Amino acid sequence: MSLVFIISAPSGSGKSTLVNGLRTAVEGIDFSISFTTRAPRGSEQDGREYHYITRQEFEARIERGEFLEYADVFGNYYGTARCFLDKAHERGNDLLLDIDVQGATQLQAKLPEAISIFILPPSKKELEARLRRRSTAEKMTNEEIIRRRLATASREIEKYQNYDYILVNDQLERSIDALVAIVVSERVHAQGRVPTPEENKRIELAEQYRLENVRESIQTILATFANSTEAKPARS
Repeated sequence: MSLVFIISAPSGSGKSTLVNGLRTAVEGIDFSISFTTRAPRGSEQDGREYHYITRQEFEARIERGEFLEYADVFGNYYGTARCFLDKAHERGNDLLLDIDVQGATQLQAKLPEAISIFILPPSKKELEARLRRRSTAEKMTNEEIIRRRLATASREIEKYQNYDYILVNDQLERSIDALVAIVVSERVHAQGRVPTPEENKRIELAEQYRLENVRESIQTILATFANSTEAKPARS
């Protein structure tokens, strides 16, 4: 049985780096690359960050029922194609979906058995610093965009309770280890078998990141976003 992992995070939380680390460390996991009608930014490449298509083509795919979820955000479509799930099932692999809170809500309704993971930045201040570094690297420094993404982050973070696991991305290697542990733990559980000693260690680590086990410890982080201006969630 193939598992579906949903991973969400505010723009600038380091999600892409974590996803790449997980995919390197774990075998048998496919990755869904979303479709979008927005233009590539900076060094982005078609088929790597997104599949870039026209609005007309996107709407034709909607009509054909090709998306598991999609949304129109600030005038651009974003969506997850159903074909990635079908191909993962055919190969006997699990599927990792990198999508925002809006898309995750749709998918959780369609795939209630999916395992969901929310990535938190260490604080609003650190998230802002990361957004500014990324904007500078992409030569797209725009104060309005940075402020909009910070406001969007505050709104997205309010939905953390809808996820099974919460991971604070403060140290890269530790965060990747946590993601690997979650995947291993869920696989052992789904297979209904006795775990090996090494798998037991992974299971114990994964349990530390379950929502009910981190709810209290993340309140300080959540408080740093509490007074931000609300904005419509936007995919990056």
